[in-house]
Amino acid sequence: PVVASLSSLQPLQIQVVGPKDADYRRVQSYLRQHHYLGHRGPVGQNLAYLIRSRSGIDLACVLFGAAAWQCAGRDRWIGWDSEQRRAHLQGVRCLSRFLIRPSVECRNLASRLLSMSLQQVVEDFQRRYHYRPWLVESFLDTSRFSGASYRAANWILVGQTKGRGRQDRFSQREKTIKDIYVYPLERDFRARLGLAAGAGLGP
Repeated sequence: PVVASLSSLQPLQIQVVGPKDADYRRVQSYLRQHHYLGHRGPVGQNLAYLIRSRSGIDLACVLFGAAAWQCAGRDRWIGWDSEQRRAHLQGVRCLSRFLIRPSVECRNLASRLLSMSLQQVVEDFQRRYHYRPWLVESFLDTSRFSGASYRAANWILVGQTKGRGRQDRFSQREKTIKDIYVYPLERDFRARLGLAAGAGLGP
């Protein structure tokens, strides 16, 4: 067990890991064992991070993958239409897994890790896939989590899902309804996408 203050664990070490790295298998193992959604493998172009304490103890892991093809709350907030979404969706990445190991207890660690991963995800996607994402989305099961760490890390709540999963073609609503959070990586992304002035629902 790791029961510590945030200051005692810093400076935190965040490492991007790939499928050929031994540490990538550690990330997969942690997600399979401890994340409530499990882990069958990443979807599309992805980045995985392993975060350690200054003494080298594994604390957490984060996985960024493909964005949802359609998401009414996100799309309304961005202000794009279906054609613009098809053209620019690659620039949206989904924080699909965020896990602090259950043996770790540290106040404010979650919001700190969210901020750290966002500080380097743009450059890491540029380095690996040769493009720069401009928005990150994440979906939070409110029956399990309050979302306090997201709000503390300045994520924006833009709505709720309709309970349909990625593969649902028949509107069966077999998934839980989740809060939709977004984090803009580029402040002027609407202008860069060529959206009309005043498009979207927020700063």
